[in-house]
Amino acid sequence: MDVTALTAFLEREFPQVNADGVAFTVTGAGPGYATMRLDPADRHLRPGGTVSGPTLFALADIAAYVAILAQIGPIALAVTTNLNINFLRKPQLGPIDATAKVLKLGKRLAVMDIALTNGEDNELVAHATATYSIPPRS
Repeated sequence: MDVTALTAFLEREFPQVNADGVAFTVTGAGPGYATMRLDPADRHLRPGGTVSGPTLFALADIAAYVAILAQIGPIALAVTTNLNINFLRKPQLGPIDATAKVLKLGKRLAVMDIALTNGEDNELVAHATATYSIPPRS
């Protein structure tokens, strides 16, 4: 799936991602990877004026999902079975980019590596790994 198809899929099958206005945007997809951008709104901030941990976690999870769909096609029921995130530094207030790379794509499981960076200076703010369960194909 390309960026246009992934965006349409998210709008159709997972509209709650951007239910309160577009914040999560698919920016790239190709063999073994996908990229996304978060443009945070007030609802994504924590006290102190930084992007919240739960929002960064969501970005990592959605980016992993999109990277898998870019490889296997529109299979809505691929689900997270594990996601581990390390918060490395306070993100700047502004866009956050996610790059999700497929480390292993099997018949039933996919393992991902996700880097979250400040959109302005490309500094790594969090690193995540994720495992997704892929439903049997009919």
